[in-house]
Amino acid sequence: MHPAPSVIVFTTLSGLGFGLLAFLGLGLPDVSGMTAFVFFFIGYGLAIAGLLAATFHLGNKVNAHKAFSQWRTSWLSREGVCSVAALLVMAPYAIGRIFCDANWAILGWVGALLCLGTVFTTSMIYAQLKTVPRWNMRWTPALFLTHALAGGALLAGQISAAAILLALLGAVLAISWKQGDQRFEDTGTTLGTATGLDSIGTVRQLEPPHSGKNYLLKEMAFQVGRKHSAKLRAIALALGVIVPVLCLTVLPFSHGLALVAILSHLVGIMAGRWLFFAEAKHVVSLYYQS
Repeated sequence: MHPAPSVIVFTTLSGLGFGLLAFLGLGLPDVSGMTAFVFFFIGYGLAIAGLLAATFHLGNKVNAHKAFSQWRTSWLSREGVCSVAALLVMAPYAIGRIFCDANWAILGWVGALLCLGTVFTTSMIYAQLKTVPRWNMRWTPALFLTHALAGGALLAGQISAAAILLALLGAVLAISWKQGDQRFEDTGTTLGTATGLDSIGTVRQLEPPHSGKNYLLKEMAFQVGRKHSAKLRAIALALGVIVPVLCLTVLPFSHGLALVAILSHLVGIMAGRWLFFAEAKHVVSLYYQS
């Protein structure tokens, strides 16, 4: 599928922001006053920036508020409700930490769960889509959650936890790529199953649906070359996982090195997110023999 910049920014920044807020809700790091203000400012800034970026992908932004009304059936709506609830619950907890030197732990724990719940609902927007087999697997929620937890631990300065979670993220990335490469074939999706006519015989195309380029080809049948895919996977793994782990565990710690680890992770995550969308193949591409 065609990777929309707004969705890449949304999934990357919101994941990092809610991941950091989750750790802050658990009291990690145990900060107060201006130090707490800086941490919460970064967490809220990333989360809100990511959510705002998502609105740029909407066809009619004026109707964005209507997404909240379909929470019974829509993961997109559940994401909206969960994100607002997380930010609202974390607000008094942050106020207590910053201005009152108080640790209202129950609010922090509930807020942390809501933050991770927001990341989960975001992942389910993609994981529920049977029309995109690469996303329609259990590794999609695992990938989003490990992204958020690893990035959150890194931003929260939890060195040991970050190193372990980054290593876990590397493993989940590798597994999701391996599983995803075979997912379309494993589902047995063909032109026959896509049309529902497979029960009466072999389905073949008489001619392509369109003679020229169109929206579906641009958005749903986007293809990334295998050579470029391999390079971007290496970049995502090297910058998103290996470099930060080396900065945290092998090299002598310094604030400058911590910044390098964070920036490297951010670039790696962006590359991985681009691939997440670019490598996804919609079943509509079968009509175009893509």
